[in-house]
Amino acid sequence: MTTNSPKAIIFDMDGLLVDSEPVWAIAEEALLKSYGKQYDEDIQKQLIGLGTKEFLTRMAAAYGIDAPFETLRADVIRRMQVLIPQHVVPQPGAVELIKHTSQRGIPRAIASSSPMPVIEAVLSSLAWCDIFATRCSGEEVEHSKPAPDVYLLAAQRLGVAPSDCLALEDSPTGARAAVAAGMTCYAVPDLSHSTMSDFAEITPHVFASLHDVLNVLE
Repeated sequence: MTTNSPKAIIFDMDGLLVDSEPVWAIAEEALLKSYGKQYDEDIQKQLIGLGTKEFLTRMAAAYGIDAPFETLRADVIRRMQVLIPQHVVPQPGAVELIKHTSQRGIPRAIASSSPMPVIEAVLSSLAWCDIFATRCSGEEVEHSKPAPDVYLLAAQRLGVAPSDCLALEDSPTGARAAVAAGMTCYAVPDLSHSTMSDFAEITPHVFASLHDVLNVLE
């Protein structure tokens, strides 16, 4: 693909399309508190972008929580479903970029590490369900980000070759997944956990905002 005319655009969700990382932090802190543990920001930053199973397994190990994965998963999903309608908002430029892809008829998909119930809660709260009819969760594939599996699944569902897809990411973990899938990756770092320089060895396409991405695509 040429950098400004992709045949499809595949979006990460948390931190890229929506400002949901602070909401995850609230849910995680509450979950940890229920086990008598204190939230550690340094530990949590190391887990951003990972698939649900790896994220919760590593978090439980780091804090010494002895609970089954399915119990932790159900707990954090329940908390997120309550918090999302109250707190999740689009990132700057997200609405305009989505409108652009819709007007141009560019196929689009979500490729997120989040569980599908969380993806659907976000899309529902923002009335984006019809816009993102194609959505893929890291829980649907064998290997989560930084492996390319979820991006390859999204391309397959769209019926577009990975090399013709543009992937948009906010984390180095996700950007590595997109590049490994053979896609051009535009990174828009979520500065709450990443910096522009974190992407230096992953992709040359790093932007300050989704507004800047839209300017390139127009």
